[in-house]
Amino acid sequence: MEVRTTRFGVIEIAEDRVITFPRGLLGFPEHTRYCLLEPGEDACFFWLQSLDDPDLAFVVTDPSLFVPDYSVPIRPEQMAELGLSRLEDSQVFVIVNKVDQTLTGNLQGPLVINTLTRAGEQLVLAEKRWTTRHALMKVAPAPRAASA
Repeated sequence: MEVRTTRFGVIEIAEDRVITFPRGLLGFPEHTRYCLLEPGEDACFFWLQSLDDPDLAFVVTDPSLFVPDYSVPIRPEQMAELGLSRLEDSQVFVIVNKVDQTLTGNLQGPLVINTLTRAGEQLVLAEKRWTTRHALMKVAPAPRAASA
């Protein structure tokens, strides 16, 4: 299927790569179909691209790469909503933002995806240990152009 994006132009993805968030994501309830774009084989950041809006894409990552003790408690009713019988069949991502020279992850609102059915849901964790702007890593400032 062809997907129009403002960042990457028109790309081709297989139908079986579509991830559906029946309730959308927080702030974007009308956008329910996405695909995960991997910029390279060893990438740790990905684009979650909306299939319905070429302008809508989020940078996401696996939080365990940056916060080893992070875990998402999933209640039995959430497991049922996602069609999960085993936690091993799920993948967790968090939305990444850049704040000054720091990449932050929304650890309070993780995305949980059933890897078998590709159904997803954005959870809101009640635990105050995690924040919406948890520091993941520092990035180097962009080099400044020399003035003449």
